[in-house]
Amino acid sequence: MARVAHDLSDAQWDALKTSWGGCCAYCGAAAASLQKDCVQALSRGGRYTLGNIVPACGSCNASKCNAEVTGWLRRKKLDEKAFLLRHHEISSALTLRFAAEEPDPPEGACPVEDDEQVGSG
Repeated sequence: MARVAHDLSDAQWDALKTSWGGCCAYCGAAAASLQKDCVQALSRGGRYTLGNIVPACGSCNASKCNAEVTGWLRRKKLDEKAFLLRHHEISSALTLRFAAEEPDPPEGACPVEDDEQVGSG
């Protein structure tokens, strides 16, 4: 299956894990096997994008499931403010880094947004 525009690349996933210090973004535990967790769940309109994925330990990923992240952090008595600030800093920095690495579109090409559809008028 081909990778689509909202998929996280392997390089982006590696950069996310490194940026979070190889630890769970939610509880801070070092985990040998981190899982991709959507901050905004897919069921709530989230996507597998650089700004929406964080590394999570299996326990946090299973516990959070499809919950809204801030409410879940509060229920688990985790530091909501620290998570949100660090998530913003990391996703902003990595978004800039990976945007700079993307090739420019061919001259004369019209960009098409993910949600736009090209049809016969």
